[in-house]
Amino acid sequence: MIVVTGATGKLGRHVIDGLLEKVPGAEVAAVVRDKGKAADLAARGVELRIADYSEPETLKGAFGSGDKVLLISGSEVGRRVAQHRAVVDAAEAAGVALLAYTGVLGGPEADFELAAEHKATEQAILDSGLPYVFLRNGWYHENYTENLARVLEHGAVVAGAGEGRVASAARADYAAAAVAVLTGEGHEGRAYELSGDTAWSFAEYAAEVGRQSGKEIAYSSVPADAHREILTDAGLPEPLADIFVDVDVAIGRGLLERTSGDLSRLIGRPTTPVSEAIAAALKD
Repeated sequence: MIVVTGATGKLGRHVIDGLLEKVPGAEVAAVVRDKGKAADLAARGVELRIADYSEPETLKGAFGSGDKVLLISGSEVGRRVAQHRAVVDAAEAAGVALLAYTGVLGGPEADFELAAEHKATEQAILDSGLPYVFLRNGWYHENYTENLARVLEHGAVVAGAGEGRVASAARADYAAAAVAVLTGEGHEGRAYELSGDTAWSFAEYAAEVGRQSGKEIAYSSVPADAHREILTDAGLPEPLADIFVDVDVAIGRGLLERTSGDLSRLIGRPTTPVSEAIAAALKD
């Protein structure tokens, strides 16, 4: 059985879709917190296993011996190490055949704040002795294109990354890589550095949004303190604003521009260009 945790999330749904193109629904299980939100998955033949990262006792029946498991990292920054360890412990107790984990580009070399929980999770998986695959995801196009309304409203892309570049890819690309690993062979013990084929600058991103929207869009690079103030004034909680600011600083240092080619090799095609993601977002 192939088991996907966080299956009703944005990445998880893409993974389930990809799996169902390759294997029967009866061979796929979805670990979800809310059965109601997963009704459409059940209707497609996917087995539902109800569990919560934050409630370790619920995870005891989530996995079975011989399962291939995809642990999609949780969304609750600051709580994820304990949550992920609960999943790892349950997978170890069940004797799963493979545990794949969606971490962050750079793995141990990533020194920005958001990477810390991913590094701790990778270490917990190594300590467990389970057969593993690390899917170190780079940035998603959607991290930016989902906020295009604000960009168009203000006529500006605002970031604190200077001339830094981002080798982002579509969420569906990263999902396809997970599907390739879960349905393929020979991936055990590998750490894949997953990113887009091309790294772009924020000035280039702003120019492309302007070209496609027909509006004048400028790139405004701001210092960290000013960036933090802009984000909190927009309603972002201060701890989350700090994380976004820190990521932009990391981008400015070149930590998210790596183009290893691992992602396109795994999925057997070029990664989705950011221009396509912008076009899709402008249509919504």
